[in-house]
Amino acid sequence: MSKFEDHPTVKRFRNGTPVAAPEPLTADELRQLCLDCGADDAGLVSIDRPELDDQREDILRHAPWTRSLLAFVCRMNREPIRSPARSIANLEFHHTGDNVNDVARLVVTELEERGLRAANPSMGFPMEIQDFPGKIWVVSHKPVAVAAGLGQMGIHRNVIHPKFGNFILLGTVLLGYEVSGEPTMPIDYNPCLECKLCVAACPVGAISPQGDFDFNACYTHNYREFMGGFTDWTEQVVDSRNRKDYRSKVSDSESASVWQSLSFGANYKAAYCLAVCPAGDDVIAPWLNDKKQFMKDNLKPLVDKDEDIYVIPGSDAAEHVAKRFPNKTPREVRGSLHPKSIDNFLKYMSLQFQPGQAKGLDATYHFTFTGLEQREATVRIVDQKLSVSEGHVGDADLKVKADSTTWLKFLSRERNLAWALLTLRIKLFGSPLWLVKFGKCFPS
Repeated sequence: MSKFEDHPTVKRFRNGTPVAAPEPLTADELRQLCLDCGADDAGLVSIDRPELDDQREDILRHAPWTRSLLAFVCRMNREPIRSPARSIANLEFHHTGDNVNDVARLVVTELEERGLRAANPSMGFPMEIQDFPGKIWVVSHKPVAVAAGLGQMGIHRNVIHPKFGNFILLGTVLLGYEVSGEPTMPIDYNPCLECKLCVAACPVGAISPQGDFDFNACYTHNYREFMGGFTDWTEQVVDSRNRKDYRSKVSDSESASVWQSLSFGANYKAAYCLAVCPAGDDVIAPWLNDKKQFMKDNLKPLVDKDEDIYVIPGSDAAEHVAKRFPNKTPREVRGSLHPKSIDNFLKYMSLQFQPGQAKGLDATYHFTFTGLEQREATVRIVDQKLSVSEGHVGDADLKVKADSTTWLKFLSRERNLAWALLTLRIKLFGSPLWLVKFGKCFPS
């Protein structure tokens, strides 16, 4: 066998002309490159910027060489997104999403040819799905876009660009060097008009007039064909005794919808908050010229649409649909945010909390987890607000001591609470009614 140094590739490298160090592109050059590759706007932000303090660890975990981030937007066509026909709206989402990924890849290709290190995380799916139900995305594009001056978050939790409004999709390119030139800073105002049209349009009431957001309501309906909804459908297939039993649980149109999501791509069920938003220089004219006509053209068709709305039984969303939308049919489904660790349970409890179901409750809970995960935590529910803190704080109305594995299986409906209590794997110190009231705030 020949020696390593005799290998043709090694010899060509050794005998070749030394390669000069790549010359980094400036901020202006990178923005222009991004525009030339098809983006509609772009901005730069350093990984060290304070606005990314809660994002930095995750970004560096996936790409530890990251020193700067190039954020950009691609504009969506407005009328397709506003259409009550979800096939039209989702076609625009899918094609613009593909465009975002294409732009990012073109930028990275150009930078790599110049010898500059860069990577393009996905705009959306596919993601690091093995981490589900935890954080499955490599980069949170929204805070990066805000830090890079591409807009501000509206009360509907979408970035609103000052020119294009919320009719945009976001992309990010990770860069392996500090970018020189004029830094991009967040814009100094919020384009959100706080008109509350998104509040009126949301079929599950996920956006409150006060600006609170019910993640679980949005996730359960709008993302029905994505991760958790698909899991629930699969479990319904498994649980069905026969064809007739399956059809009693799942309609033909729902079965066809699952097939479509697998063959074409998962579709959003609503995104009505985006459809009715009038913010942005390019978008605002019809709203300012005739608000009544704007609502008739864009809000009313979505509100009046006959459609199934997926809700968890006993949730705020279930009550909202019945009260607010007589033309829409609540379809009760099981929740799918099953934490796979105690850390998940405590960290994401706020995503499942239902303020409406907590009305009148004033209670403090002390949790002590034993076994594989040992943890102490305090959960406080008062004035329809939730707080979770480390350790045991204050006096508890109910103390729960649980084996961590058993508790997680109880939450995922793999273990019966009565069995867990009888076997002492879960112990309650205080009236069990407090646990019933607790469970009501987190329907599943």
